Amino acid sequence: MTQPTPRIKVAILDDYQNVALTMADWSPLRGLADITVFDDHVGDSDALVDRLRPFNVLCVMRERTPLPRGILERLPNLRLIASTGPGNASIDEDAAAELGIEVRHTGYESTPTIEFTWALIFAMVRNIPQERQSVANGGWQLSVGEELSGKTLGLLGLGRVGSAVARIAAAFGMKVIAWSQNLTAEHAAEVGARLVGKDEIFASSDILSIHVRLSQRTHHLVGATELAKMKSTSRLVNTSRGQIIDTAALLDALKAGKIAGAALDVFDAEPLPNPHPLRNLPNVLATPHVGYVSKELYRTFYGDTVQNIVNWLQSASIATGAPGAAL
Repeated sequence: MTQPTPRIKVAILDDYQNVALTMADWSPLRGLADITVFDDHVGDSDALVDRLRPFNVLCVMRERTPLPRGILERLPNLRLIASTGPGNASIDEDAAAELGIEVRHTGYESTPTIEFTWALIFAMVRNIPQERQSVANGGWQLSVGEELSGKTLGLLGLGRVGSAVARIAAAFGMKVIAWSQNLTAEHAAEVGARLVGKDEIFASSDILSIHVRLSQRTHHLVGATELAKMKSTSRLVNTSRGQIIDTAALLDALKAGKIAGAALDVFDAEPLPNPHPLRNLPNVLATPHVGYVSKELYRTFYGDTVQNIVNWLQSASIATGAPGAAL
């Protein structure tokens, strides 16, 4: 008598909005997988291992749950990590390969992050959160905002996101300057920016927006020395990665009024601990790493994730000649 094919166990991690199952058609896995959705975050290593040990497939949303070697070695049933985005630095892919765990990635578009960068800039210079709260509390006008026209936008990094942010700045009549380790004057000019030195970008920017990748070279790229060069009227925006800024130095600068404010969507530790001074400083606009969170991108992420799992199951079956042998 033919034995039934074992169903794989799939975990969807960190689905904060509890929307993963509505953002894609998961029916191709019907009858093949038991799917469990976790809408909370587990930071403790032992608790995380206890939660994930039964699963064969982990669906990972960006870097929300890191999977270093020390975690992967304790997950004997794991065979596939389906990660959203084209790459994920928080997964030890060398360790995964050694342990026989395949890692697959999805498509990605920068559009939501580009748009969100401008949302933060607008909200910050026109004091939108404070004005909205005043109305909600029964009050009225509180502040005098600032125009962007004629101001200088500094871009740390001029890749896909930074270049799009630069082009949009032209529509508001802003001057755009840029710097990164490998940036050329020719590329800067192509997107309407002017290449400057590192010191000048900090000293001259009215708004400084970060768009470099996190690496050993960019870790704490923005520290006390750099912040000290900024004008007291300037503002900092970060939709890239939290570790690019030295948080302790930033807190000192914000508390002392050395810069006017900061709009931050990314942090050293996520979710941001509670309590944390960045949650409550009046000159900080903090958002919970939602720059990339849009319905359109989520549909890409989870749609590709379903297809990645299906393709993995098919390839494992072809390789072994037996459905379910991947387990």
